Order: sequence, then structure tokens, then C-alpha cells
Amino acid sequence: MQIHQTYETDNIAYWSNRAPGYSEVNRNELSSGQRRVWGDTLAELIGGHMPGRNPGEISVLDIGCGPGFFSIILAERGYRVTGVDYTASMLERAEANAGVWREKINFFRMNAEELELKSGSFDVAVTRNLTWNLPHPEQAYVEWNRVLKPGGLLLNFDANWYHYLYDETARQGYLQDRENIREAGVANETDGTDIPAMEAIAGRAPLSALQRPAWDRKVLESLGMQVSADTEIWKRVWTREERINNASTPMFLVRAVKPWAGV
Repeated sequence: MQIHQTYETDNIAYWSNRAPGYSEVNRNELSSGQRRVWGDTLAELIGGHMPGRNPGEISVLDIGCGPGFFSIILAERGYRVTGVDYTASMLERAEANAGVWREKINFFRMNAEELELKSGSFDVAVTRNLTWNLPHPEQAYVEWNRVLKPGGLLLNFDANWYHYLYDETARQGYLQDRENIREAGVANETDGTDIPAMEAIAGRAPLSALQRPAWDRKVLESLGMQVSADTEIWKRVWTREERINNASTPMFLVRAVKPWAGV
């Protein structure tokens, strides 16, 4: 228990300190073409699963919403959005970033592994760059499945972040990414971050050592969900700068559907 509490405390402290810089990244995304790219991507994935349904009839849970990027673009597309995050400073920035959409989003401080939400509450759950960072990701998947309605959709965008701490091939890829950043003259996404602190946290995160999305598929299928993975989603949603920064750790999408009752 003490180990978990220490990890949790360190994690919250890190992301609290990171909130201003991370919020700036989200604001840049919102003011760029990424707003449309991600908005179209989410709308197509949700619409493809629920054809003919009006966005205003669809409830979406944004898990680990951070400074609010997904929550905001979903709200402006007309969905009924709830955003949850465990870091108070992230939520403060999410509310500020939401602007005119603030009244359309319900933000709550909540642990992604222990959601204080009723079972079967949401049509869709979305998350980005969160699962890798959790101390008990399998428990998180149980919770996310629980709060979905029967037939509900989970969209998890993530990557094998910090796998280089455990794998030499991945580490060489990471170092090559750093060289490519310098040669291309693009901004280094890690500038201004406390890399040693983040690596210390990532070194204790169980998913850093595993290959994904194979692990995700196995866990979600054990919950009875229908699962597919898109390992090339990065080609659609990443900018040129993101591709150069993270070439060795491409983003994947895990898509899972909760079975209907009795199925």
C-alpha cells in the first residue's frame, strides 16, 4: 500500500507541476489544424459505431482529460461530455481552456482506476496518453468497462511511452529520435519537462515494460469486450513534428466494445 501511495503522490506532484506546460500544448492544438483532425477522427469513430444517432444523444466520458483537449472538441461537436482527471491543477486549466464550451462540459476530480460514477452511465469513453502512466491499468480497464452502457465504445489512444527504459532496441530508437529532432530543426517536445522525474515515475509504471497494444487486447477481451487495434492511427492524427519526435513510439488506438446484456 505504501508503494502505491508513494507512486500516486509522486505522479500527482509531477503532473501538477507539468500542468502549465501541458496546458500550453493543448491550447496550441486547439488553435491549429489538430482541432479539426482530432475532432473529425473522434466523430467518425463514434458515428461509425452509432450510425444515425445525434451527438446530443450520446454521452461521452473523457478519462484523464488533462487540460481539456478531447472534452472541448467533443463538446463543440455537440456530444454530452464529462471530463475527469486526478490532478486539480489540470482541471483548473481545462475549465479555463474550455471558454465558451465550459457550460457544456462536466469536469470532476476523479481517479481513473476508481471512478465515482454509476455503472452503465456512458455511451462512449475516450482517453489519450493515460493508460501507460497508471499504477493498476488492468483495474482501470475494469472500471472503464463498468461505466459503459451495454454496447458502449471505448477509444484509447496511447503508445509504448518509456519502453526504452526496459528494452535496448527501444532505447536506440529513442536516441535516434533525439538526433532526428536536431537534424530536422523541429521543437523537442520534452523541452521544459523534468525528464529524470518522469523516467523515475515511468520506471515504476507496469506498462512501461510491456509490449502494447497486445497487452490491452488480452485484458479487454478477458472482460468480454470486442477488441481491435489500429497501430497506424498516428498517420492520421500526428503532425510532422510529432512524427519526428516520436518515430520510435508510434501512437496506437485500442477500440473496444462492451457486449450487450446476455451476449
